[in-house]
Amino acid sequence: MSNAELATSYAALILADDGVDITADKLQTLIKAAKIEDVEPIWCSLFAKALEGKDVKDLLLNVGSGGGAAAAPTAGGAAAGGDAAAEETKEEEKEEAKEESDEDMGFGLFD
Repeated sequence: MSNAELATSYAALILADDGVDITADKLQTLIKAAKIEDVEPIWCSLFAKALEGKDVKDLLLNVGSGGGAAAAPTAGGAAAGGDAAAEETKEEEKEEAKEESDEDMGFGLFD
């Protein structure tokens, strides 16, 4: 990570900690106050747009949590739809086995 990215990240964290909206101007002001000169304004704009409308504290607290995984079906729903799902998977397996078979072509990859 470059110094520009680090400076912008830290400035965004400072603003989030103070409960202030994260904007490109405020990021640039904090970076200039820290006397970091090699930060191009595009970094402030990128970070401000990426964090717009997001709660940075919430993002930090949920770093290790998984994404939006599908919920597991309930026991009643699994019993009702379980037979139909089992039949569909058996049919799909039969179709895949037919498609993947090279034996009926009469030659192999290294013959």
